[in-house]
Amino acid sequence: MLGPVESRSVSPVFVGRAAELETLNDALARAAAGEPQALVIGGEAGVGKTRLVEEFANAAGEGAAVVALGGCVEIGADGLPFAPFSTALRALRRELPGELAAAAAGQEEELARLLPELGEAAPTRGADRSDEEGMARLFELTARLLERVAAGRTVVVALEDLHWADASTRHLLAYLFRTLRTGRLVVLATYRSDDIHRRHPLRPLLAELDRLRTVRRIELGRFNRAEVGRQIAGILATEPAPAQVDEIFERSDGNAFFVEELAVAAHEGSCAGLTDSLRDLLLVRVEGLPESGQRVARIVAEGGSTVEYRLLAAVAQLAEDDLIEALRAAVNANILIAAPGGDGYRFRHSLVREAVGDDLLPGERSRLNRRYAEALEADPTLVPAGERVMRLASYWYHAHDPAKALPAVLDASVTARRRHAHSEQLRLLERAMELWDSAPEDIRATLRPVDYTEVYPPCGCDPDTTPLRYLDLMAEAAVAGRLCGERERALKITKRALHLLEDESDPMRAAWFWVQRSRLVQSLARGDGWKELGTAQQLVRGLPPSEVHAEVLATAANWSMLRAPGPDAMSAAERAVEYARMVGAEDIELNARLTLGGLMVDAGHIDAGLAQMYEVKEEVLTRGITTVVGRSHVNLPSALEGIGRSQDAVGILREGLRLTQEWGLRDSEAWVWTNLAESLVSLGRWDEAADAAVNAQRTGQSAKPRGGASNSLAHLALARGEVTEAARHLAAARASYGTHDPMPQNNLPMASLALGTAAAEGRLLDARAEADRVLDAGFPPGTHRYAWPLLLAAAVAESDARVQSLSTAQEGRAAFLQRLYEAVRKLTTGAPLWLAYEKWARAELDRADGRTETDTWSDVVTAFEALERPYDLARVRHRLAEALLAVGGDDERARASELLRLTRAAATHLGARPLVDATTQLAQRARLALTTAPPPADPADSLGLTTRERDVLRLVSAGRTNRQIAEELFISPKTASVHVSNILGKLGVSGRGEAAAVAHRTGMFATETLTSGT
Repeated sequence: MLGPVESRSVSPVFVGRAAELETLNDALARAAAGEPQALVIGGEAGVGKTRLVEEFANAAGEGAAVVALGGCVEIGADGLPFAPFSTALRALRRELPGELAAAAAGQEEELARLLPELGEAAPTRGADRSDEEGMARLFELTARLLERVAAGRTVVVALEDLHWADASTRHLLAYLFRTLRTGRLVVLATYRSDDIHRRHPLRPLLAELDRLRTVRRIELGRFNRAEVGRQIAGILATEPAPAQVDEIFERSDGNAFFVEELAVAAHEGSCAGLTDSLRDLLLVRVEGLPESGQRVARIVAEGGSTVEYRLLAAVAQLAEDDLIEALRAAVNANILIAAPGGDGYRFRHSLVREAVGDDLLPGERSRLNRRYAEALEADPTLVPAGERVMRLASYWYHAHDPAKALPAVLDASVTARRRHAHSEQLRLLERAMELWDSAPEDIRATLRPVDYTEVYPPCGCDPDTTPLRYLDLMAEAAVAGRLCGERERALKITKRALHLLEDESDPMRAAWFWVQRSRLVQSLARGDGWKELGTAQQLVRGLPPSEVHAEVLATAANWSMLRAPGPDAMSAAERAVEYARMVGAEDIELNARLTLGGLMVDAGHIDAGLAQMYEVKEEVLTRGITTVVGRSHVNLPSALEGIGRSQDAVGILREGLRLTQEWGLRDSEAWVWTNLAESLVSLGRWDEAADAAVNAQRTGQSAKPRGGASNSLAHLALARGEVTEAARHLAAARASYGTHDPMPQNNLPMASLALGTAAAEGRLLDARAEADRVLDAGFPPGTHRYAWPLLLAAAVAESDARVQSLSTAQEGRAAFLQRLYEAVRKLTTGAPLWLAYEKWARAELDRADGRTETDTWSDVVTAFEALERPYDLARVRHRLAEALLAVGGDDERARASELLRLTRAAATHLGARPLVDATTQLAQRARLALTTAPPPADPADSLGLTTRERDVLRLVSAGRTNRQIAEELFISPKTASVHVSNILGKLGVSGRGEAAAVAHRTGMFATETLTSGT
């Protein structure tokens, strides 16, 4: 290896870029204060992006920040999955070994997909399969790892050459930019802007980053004439002549790299400085090397961004002394430089490598790739173990040798999948399909199914003896496309596969592809997927049990549970459980049992259904089955909420938050937040419910949890009298759910909200029309949990309209009320909550008919007193008080007065202004005084603090940080920060200490024990 060689091409003086450095230093200062920073630096090739990053990194390092650099690698045209992140994490591990180990604790197996040094990578689903949230889980754990490492000191992660990044790297970077919330962290990336043509894969990411207010873009421009003059002076160590500056400025147009090349050429008296093409300038410098040096440069150009010394020696086949001399000549000419770490060589600038690579002859290019591949096959230790498989696949592919390339590409596809790099897996599998017909038949006959896609049958019989088929590749590619978001490509692959299967009698494979099409059609909003599932069920009907058969039945049962529950869905779920047990498909069985339990609860078999779901929850926790843990902590609480056991649901949802956050299940976490918001609304913990709904909208990428969160926010707004806000949230819910795949669990709550909003605005006929539309369609079996609130909303609207004597209410009233009576009569009342709703709805319909019986309303109040629904209880107490006042006796008035006091207290606490107003007006009409000796005033009320802000202030007074507050109250650190800012504003103080002093002075928490945070 060579020692350091002096470089004259790079100016020792850093020129210009004052504004850009100021932006970077500001970001560093903000990060040091605990606010994560994201920056993207763009500029044409050679403009000075790397030099800017180096100057910033050196200054940051001198200021006690830890800097981790990672560069995107180009091997042929194939980026290595997650290469820059792996490099950066490796650098962090060298600098902060203890901190990184502590941050990764408990998730080493998963994070080993990016950093193998952490341990053996975790196996995927089953023996060796992908799972739906695998990539998202890896991304979330990586984000959390960086946040934890940067909790105690400032960390800068710089990723260069994003224009070469593989798709998985781009996806992970976008995820970090969207989700980083805490930590003293700067993440910056550079890219070559002149390479970003209209169809470049980086363009969508740049467009997304433009929409993120948290990402700062820096566009690096060319130097002006004065800056070019200073650069030349630094390179030549003397002041240049003005004419020389003018000539070089004109030729280079201010591009820093070309200024360097032209300045050196002029200094050395090279005629290249006068050539018409700057590319020729670069090649002339290479051609000035001895023949051995030129040969080595051509070999390095085709080997990738960096070529290890031993690999270079094996490919060059020169005597070691000759190789050293050739390298010394290239390094002295500033064409090659030693790679970071000193184990190989790379071109000083990618423009030089590209010029040399473009000058290779076609046959020369494939010959060099063959020699690289042969050398690597002969000695796999020539390159790092983590890169070996991917690089070998690239070398053989570009060597144009299908017999060698096909097996290598297939091995690489497995490596990509095991890293959750599904975009690269898809590209490699498409490459394998391209090579398939060109590969010799005897080579194809030796291939075996190298991977197992979900429940797809890897072959017609024994995978150890049956060769790999083209359809197997298509199956792998279809799933990879679905998991990486390339659903259009995946849909086309399934269409081609089913066309090929038309000529074969292989119903099992065909059924599997139809299930894939069902999922893709739904995710692309092309339909509800039932037609495709129906075809799959027809294909497996009568076949012996298998994983595919069990998956078809389980998928169909789950589809029906959400859209058309009933006996057929129950039967499919039961058979899915039976078949999955028979073939040992554990995760299919567990998912099918969850579906079966939910269907049983909906059918009225509540205890048995809940028992089934509780068993599954415990089993997945015991066995650590990540693919089911999220769903078990979403479906079971949903079932509990549906029957009125909201407090039980909240307990499981809290556990679900902990698990989904710990395991990085972001989409499942979003569903947990959504269900938590719904249960907290029921329990009257409305501020907490609003926080949970906001967290649901910020978490995960699926739109449907955001729809559920919007429903909860609309419900709260409507109850608080904010009708316009309720309508806005309802519109957001509709946008999230879309129209392509209607589900009762989405549509019925939205119909209830639309009906309630119309009634609140006095549009009774619109409210009736909404109810009529739903009643015309009918309530599917098992949807009573959503049907009861809708019928109640319609009955309340009619009841209030009669009392208010709305003129629009008369026409059609009798027929509509009769229709509501019939719907109430037919709906099941198998749970205490449903029975309470039935009593309430009947009482409202009687009131709408002019009949108000105190006994009837007493029964309703008694029913709700046994439930955990303070808002509903307050509403029916108001109705009972109204009925008692209509009777008019002294005892009745006394009882009504007490009920109204309770109602107003509850409504005031909740912020339910319409109910507060109605209660006050009723008391005034009856000449009842609702005030008694007031309890000691809560200082929080006089200061204008909400219930949630009081909770936050209590923890601030106890010395808790925002992160600790967030963990204790189950909110995000950002939400905690917003609450703290609001509190400081309301108290008129500037800091947390002053706020704690105000709380102490007013005796706000005098009866509570405050402990200092640790």
